[in-house]
Amino acid sequence: MRNQIQWKGPSGRVAVFWSLVVLLAGGLAGCGGAEPGAESSERSGPLSVVATTGMIGDTAARIAGEHAEVTALMGPGIDPHLYKASEGDVRRLTQADLILYNGLHLEGKMGDVLVKLARQRPVVAVSETIPEDRLREPPEFLGQYDPHVWFDVSLWVETLGPIAEALTEVDPAHAEDYAANAQALRQELLALDQWVVDRIAEIPQEGRILVTAHDAFGYFGQRYGVEVVGIQGISTLAEAGLQDMERVVDLIVDREVKALFVESSVPRRAVEAVQAAVRERDREVAIGGELFSDAMGAAGTEEGTYPGMVRHNVDTIVEALK
Repeated sequence: MRNQIQWKGPSGRVAVFWSLVVLLAGGLAGCGGAEPGAESSERSGPLSVVATTGMIGDTAARIAGEHAEVTALMGPGIDPHLYKASEGDVRRLTQADLILYNGLHLEGKMGDVLVKLARQRPVVAVSETIPEDRLREPPEFLGQYDPHVWFDVSLWVETLGPIAEALTEVDPAHAEDYAANAQALRQELLALDQWVVDRIAEIPQEGRILVTAHDAFGYFGQRYGVEVVGIQGISTLAEAGLQDMERVVDLIVDREVKALFVESSVPRRAVEAVQAAVRERDREVAIGGELFSDAMGAAGTEEGTYPGMVRHNVDTIVEALK
């Protein structure tokens, strides 16, 4: 079941969230959040928007423009599957005018905090309007959807509407700006999507095998015609087992894979162990570079933006495999 807990915004629009954990008793009782339903009758200065991931934060900042200050909780190298909200994070969340999160079980350990905050203020899953027939439902994920939707740029375009609508509900005075910014970003991302298609076409068909630390790139493979092999599953909550490693080593040796890739938010040890096991079979496979998977690069760098992260990943993959 995709949606389990709902919050209705000022105009009745439903923002959804799931929870697999019991709410922490009184976890936010002393954090100074607004009472449920409380709205500010006067607004001075930009909105305070808090996003869980950098991809959401960058996208929201582009749509909000000068009308909001957007903070992303999870910085470079952070794994959202394992992330737990700190005391400072809770303070930022309880003071925010709007909270944006990915949904689809990505922010697993933040579930208790977000569910409780949804009683007090707008809490919106940016993935909520993506058609279910476009979501991946890998059998090993026990009936749940793959949350890594940002790897298909054409799919990430679907998140622009919910973000613009959420900003408009909180700040209707600037609705036209939010709509215009979202439309401009939409055109930019559609052009980026086509650029990815063209770049991947430079890799010979038989060489389009992407071996990474965990199975985060499923949407990327589905959209751009790349076979994706993750040493770990979709979530990084469980370590890769011996069978996982042997499966990947067999594939690399049998199909003469040129390179495998580490990820910025996942420890390197599983990838390096696979590389060593391949070497024991008298074969060599290179580490083709570092990909940004569940987190973007450092703020102020090209990889610290969503389009820049996409371009970095694609350039790294193409140069290593072509």
